[in-house]
Amino acid sequence: MASQRTFFRTVIEIEVLSAVPFDPGSLDEIASDISDGECSGQWTVTKSEKVDGPTMAQLLMAQASSAEFFQLTDDGSDCDED
Repeated sequence: MASQRTFFRTVIEIEVLSAVPFDPGSLDEIASDISDGECSGQWTVTKSEKVDGPTMAQLLMAQASSAEFFQLTDDGSDCDED
């Protein structure tokens, strides 16, 4: 049975202004370049939504993560607790 828990998906857009092409390797690098480096930047939440267990399981797998991150099976059911 699908999990009865509610999960949340938030999409964030980051705008970076720089004098040269910007090709970051990580979120930490983006934050550092904006806070302490030679870039200007801002971020905005572009989408925030509630999602059910099956949707969250699919979203996690699409990020190359595992549904078990939130104690879900691949079909979005709660993992059995032993």
